[in-house]
Amino acid sequence: MIKSFGNKIKVAVFISGRGTNLKNLFYFSKKKNSKIQICIVISNKKYAKGLSFAKKNNINFEIYTFKDQLKDELKVLQILKRKNIKIICLAGFMKILSREFIKRFKGKIINIHPSLLPKYKGLNTHDRVIKNKEKYSGCTVHYVTSKLDSGKIILQKKVKIFKNDSAKSLQKRVLEQEHKIYPKALKMIIN
Repeated sequence: MIKSFGNKIKVAVFISGRGTNLKNLFYFSKKKNSKIQICIVISNKKYAKGLSFAKKNNINFEIYTFKDQLKDELKVLQILKRKNIKIICLAGFMKILSREFIKRFKGKIINIHPSLLPKYKGLNTHDRVIKNKEKYSGCTVHYVTSKLDSGKIILQKKVKIFKNDSAKSLQKRVLEQEHKIYPKALKMIIN
């Protein structure tokens, strides 16, 4: 549980792509009773579409390739400390953070994953779910640990798979649910 003492809790969002969950979390942060403020966006991709959203909405952002992971993580940690960040939301961030980095923010990094964990950890989840003829898929918000997609589950949402679903059509429906549960999960961990 992360305590909020009247002031808004400062959040960093890590992205690699379109930033749809970033947008969603940003709009959530602007709601009247929201207890969060998105202070910085970190991207490992120079041309991540989510960066133009950050720019348009005056959210500070930094780009680190993480090619020299140790060096870049140290720089990111300094920024997070300087900005007094209390929670990190991974939102389509396609880099695995080091054990050391995670340890520094233990219990304060959450991720959204497009499957019903513990099933289908890692990449290409929608393709694998369809290939295995599952009846349901979904999404999971969980705490980040040093084991990939294995941290304690905060919230999940089930999505029915239809006979004519493709990975793309399933992805679209799962993403709609991601947008609903990520803010809810964030609300749950903030007291």
